[in-house]
Amino acid sequence: MKKSTGSIDKEIGSRVRMRRVSIGMSQEKLGDMLGLTFQQVQKYEKGMNRISVARLVDIAKILGVDIHFFFNGIKAEPGFAEEGAPPYVADVMSTPEGLQLVRNFTSIKNAKVRKSIVQLVVSLAAQDEAERSA
Repeated sequence: MKKSTGSIDKEIGSRVRMRRVSIGMSQEKLGDMLGLTFQQVQKYEKGMNRISVARLVDIAKILGVDIHFFFNGIKAEPGFAEEGAPPYVADVMSTPEGLQLVRNFTSIKNAKVRKSIVQLVVSLAAQDEAERSA
């Protein structure tokens, strides 16, 4: 009987990718550290290949996260996050621009500057919505 991957494998793979990209590591570098090709890392991240627990522990150590990072909010049955981050957080964190925005935004210590940036983004989003509606 052939084992197939499912939605949980895809979710864990996307979390591996999100963390890897957020720390600026390439698939090739992660693969080298695991003794794998970058193509194998790609397959893990896309959920095409299932990641063993032992391999996931190695990945967690390399990426500097606790193993729970990959499972937080996943329910035992298919269909996940009961609680936790809303879906748009994963959407933002899965794009290079989103990661760059979050990484740089969190480094801003001045609360007034952060608030101004949020107001700017809200304004730009409203303008974009108005243009798409017109």
